[in-house]
Amino acid sequence: MPKMHARKNDLAAIKANYGVKHADALAILDSEDREELCQLLAEYADITTYAEARDYLAELRADPRNQVMCDKCGWTWGMVCPECPGCGCYNGRCSGWRHLDYAGDDDFDGYDNECRDCGAGGDPYEECTCYWDDEEDQEHEAVPA
Repeated sequence: MPKMHARKNDLAAIKANYGVKHADALAILDSEDREELCQLLAEYADITTYAEARDYLAELRADPRNQVMCDKCGWTWGMVCPECPGCGCYNGRCSGWRHLDYAGDDDFDGYDNECRDCGAGGDPYEECTCYWDDEEDQEHEAVPA
């Protein structure tokens, strides 16, 4: 009896949390991919049924970009770095913009290519602005008055 009560609670929680109908909640509850399906229902507003979540999950799994390329670091083909042999095992061996996008805090300490004056460059999308004023002054000097 307690097992059935827990199942009813789980079913009610799925219906309440994800706004699905009873039949969809039952299918999700009985699915081996329950966690992934619930995550898709939570993240995507246009996925509102079990069938839509199941089909999208199948698409994600079939996409070659989501196939694991390195068992050691877990990087997929969609994460490949074009500047080095490709995966997270090579952190610190290239400029690092791709590695910073996917590396966890414990995996990577960053690169030592920061500007000494302003500190820009620790983030691959930061740009040093120390010499922008000098460039603007040179442009204004080059234009005849």
